[in-house]
Amino acid sequence: MSTLVEQARKVLKDNGSRWTKQRQQMIEILAEHPDHYIDFTDVDQRLRKDNPGLSHGTVYRNLKDFESLGIVETRQAGERMQVKVCCDSNHHHHFICDVCGRVQEIKMPPIDYAFFAKQLPGAKINGHTFELHGICANCRANKKKAK
Repeated sequence: MSTLVEQARKVLKDNGSRWTKQRQQMIEILAEHPDHYIDFTDVDQRLRKDNPGLSHGTVYRNLKDFESLGIVETRQAGERMQVKVCCDSNHHHHFICDVCGRVQEIKMPPIDYAFFAKQLPGAKINGHTFELHGICANCRANKKKAK
């Protein structure tokens, strides 16, 4: 069993959640590409192919449980929901390559919510997301080689 799968199993157990065959399969699918977001529909279809009685709702609920425990991260890409295994509950930000889709964590200084709250009187800020998009060093190097 991979390290990411073991980490997910430990997080679930530590939080009193069951470790089932379907949950293990879901994490294993995501762990195949730890540095990429995967369309949720692809994960859903693979799980339901191997488990015909499994409903879309069950897969989605498990995903949301995983997200609340910090096992996975989700993002919207247009109309599609995408998911990535992380097993790290610390908030972080990403650089996403527009060519290969590789996701790299980036460090940022802490966000000062008070600064934004002044601009939004009466609002309560619950969180934020931050992504940088571009072309990773590997894809840039490969493009130069192809010329």
